[in-house]
Amino acid sequence: MSSKEDIIKKYRANIRERYDMPDLSDIKATTYPDPLKQFVKMSEAVGGQVIEVEAGRDVNTLIRELFPEAKEIASNLPEITISTRNPDTIGSAQALNGTDVGIIRGVFGVAENGCIWIPQHMKEKAVCFISENLVIVLPKSEIVNNMHEAYRRINFNDYGYGTFISGPSKTADIAQVLVMGAQAARTVTVLLMP
Repeated sequence: MSSKEDIIKKYRANIRERYDMPDLSDIKATTYPDPLKQFVKMSEAVGGQVIEVEAGRDVNTLIRELFPEAKEIASNLPEITISTRNPDTIGSAQALNGTDVGIIRGVFGVAENGCIWIPQHMKEKAVCFISENLVIVLPKSEIVNNMHEAYRRINFNDYGYGTFISGPSKTADIAQVLVMGAQAARTVTVLLMP
């Protein structure tokens, strides 16, 4: 038994009163007449950029136009041909240090808060956090209204890891000065694909 399992076992042994889980079926979660429009609004409100990609537009050219100075681009997406690093073939997460642009795929977006569900589809998930600029490729048809709908859609693959990402990393902890990229990407661009 692992130390985590030991700790959980001790907690359970000392529970004095148990409560049933509440019935969540009656929750009237917020819905939107146009979830895509709300998703764009919330993504931009948290500091992200959203671009609706036209059908037939070359995504590689678009990314080069958005980040013309980028030298190191990390992605394992088959349609991304401008990648200089592949998070599936590098030796360690540290090899992603210095990544100018990381390009990943989102499964679905959440209209109420601009979050995007990102399951780990790469060997080194550090690309999601170490990249200076993060580009998330997301089908624009995959937007849910709220986190209640989102949690029902979450599926884990063999990696067993996923995260919600909403806009660039930011903090204003010190002297109430907003700092972008404090813990992760300085910018997040969502490419809404047809």
